[in-house]
Amino acid sequence: MQHIFFTNAKLYMYMKRVFMLLAWMAVATMGLRAQTGTDVPGPETEFVMTLKVKLGQAYSVGETPKGRRTVIPITGGTFEGPLLKGTILEGGADWQLAKGNRTELEAIYSIKTDDGVYIHIRNRGIIAGGDGGFYFKAAPQFEAPSDSPYAWLNDAIYVCQPEWDRQFKGIILNVWKVK
Repeated sequence: MQHIFFTNAKLYMYMKRVFMLLAWMAVATMGLRAQTGTDVPGPETEFVMTLKVKLGQAYSVGETPKGRRTVIPITGGTFEGPLLKGTILEGGADWQLAKGNRTELEAIYSIKTDDGVYIHIRNRGIIAGGDGGFYFKAAPQFEAPSDSPYAWLNDAIYVCQPEWDRQFKGIILNVWKVK
């Protein structure tokens, strides 16, 4: 029995040393990442368009098990960018789910370019406020016809953030393509 205990004790000490070495390496590596993380360049972006979305009267579904559900109808608007221009079609909506100081949004709507091409948009995002300040960002996904001049919208990641204009009755979103 003593021999097994001694072997288990040796194994325990060996495993303890290996664990301590791995833990030290992990801490050392995290320190290096923290020091070099600021040198890592962020992704490049390219401006795509500004959407001026007209909104209807919001209504609340009320408190649900997932949070307070609010629906904001999309009643129209316009969009313009270097490579496309047109109108935002009536009939979409922005479905918001609020819990605490955080709101998840999902806006689904369609646009029509000046040359008659319909494009579907699903825009998901987060609005948050608190001690860290106000945050509002979203990631629109475009679904354009594959055989259209706008098929390039299908093959990239996009981000958007609002621009505030008190005179406009709606929301203005600037959209960038992540290169």
